[in-house]
Amino acid sequence: MTSKLEDSPLPVSEDDRDAAVQRLQEAYAEGLIQHEELDERLHQVLTAKAHSELASALGSLPAEHPGTTSTIAAANGRIQRRGAWRVPRILKVESAYGRVRLDLSRAVMEHPVVDIELQLGTGGARITVPRDAVVDVEGLRTGWKDLRYKAPRRSRPGGPTIRLSGTMGFGRLKIRHAWR
Repeated sequence: MTSKLEDSPLPVSEDDRDAAVQRLQEAYAEGLIQHEELDERLHQVLTAKAHSELASALGSLPAEHPGTTSTIAAANGRIQRRGAWRVPRILKVESAYGRVRLDLSRAVMEHPVVDIELQLGTGGARITVPRDAVVDVEGLRTGWKDLRYKAPRRSRPGGPTIRLSGTMGFGRLKIRHAWR
């Protein structure tokens, strides 16, 4: 958890709580904390009402592994990922003029929550998410064009949560759920 979370006036969400629990479990598996300390910190996370409480439970842990954040950038041209590619916990996508195509339907997602931060100028973006994914677009700001996303009528529990944030200039973002 970062200081950005500490300052957040919003109540603790289940996604934030799940991410904190996962980080504590990883720290225990890496031998950074003992079993008793894990129990205490898990209790603190599970009963937290404010982000500052989450941050204090994770405060003495080292930063997350560098592999949990990746950036894909292109000044112009196309950014495309599809097939069985590994999705980091935080994916930053930066493109000034090109098109972006991200297909997460067969991607390997090791985290229950994936944050995708878009910084796009012109050009459109299309993101295909797994059929059972929950998509959150509240943190995304669009400029000239709009966002096209229709949540499925029925969703199966247990899928990943994909949170989109960032800004889009003149392109259109289309998000769709995979058929399979």
